[in-house]
Amino acid sequence: MALTGRREYDFTPAKIIVQCSPEPIKRCKFMKSLCVYCGSRPGADPAFQKTAIWIGQEAARRNCRIVYGGGKLGLMGATAGAARDAGGDVFGVIPDFLVELEGILDGVDHKVVKTMHERKMLMFEESDAILTLPGGIGTLEELIEVLSWARLALHRKPIIVLNIKEFWTPLKILIEHVIEEGFADKELISDLIFVETPEEVFPTAESHMLRARA
Repeated sequence: MALTGRREYDFTPAKIIVQCSPEPIKRCKFMKSLCVYCGSRPGADPAFQKTAIWIGQEAARRNCRIVYGGGKLGLMGATAGAARDAGGDVFGVIPDFLVELEGILDGVDHKVVKTMHERKMLMFEESDAILTLPGGIGTLEELIEVLSWARLALHRKPIIVLNIKEFWTPLKILIEHVIEEGFADKELISDLIFVETPEEVFPTAESHMLRARA
């Protein structure tokens, strides 16, 4: 089936440039698994895919498992494929009706479930922290759901939003608007941790996990 606007990333060695720092490996002390929400398309700006690849490589370098939506297209495939090719651990969760549409990335552990609800719950349960990269309506829906769970005090997992190229700035403005109009407490915005660069993601998640344990 042809998917307009979607393409699978080529993960042959010649296509990947490892951009991780040559510094000694910094293993995650508290965060063993990072759930990544992101698009099944690559997006219009090459910086989005470049960032997704960096996150996958850095997760592998830090011995942090990537938990993601299971497909092999777009930023999902870029993140998971980069982690896999760098020797990292990857766990994908995909509903059976999306297997034909999005495919399953070779060489990674995955589970096929029946519904989107099962997918989201298993991804959440299998992760210590959550990272949101650029994506579409599905990515936004996943993010808002875990944000609502945090507001209901159902979890204390860090929710990191990587605002690369100011992609998520309109969301931040919308949340501030909701607060200003009296439909949410001001603490709502603090439940989302906005960072501007990929280098901030892992240290920020770990520091918030440490605070939550205190």
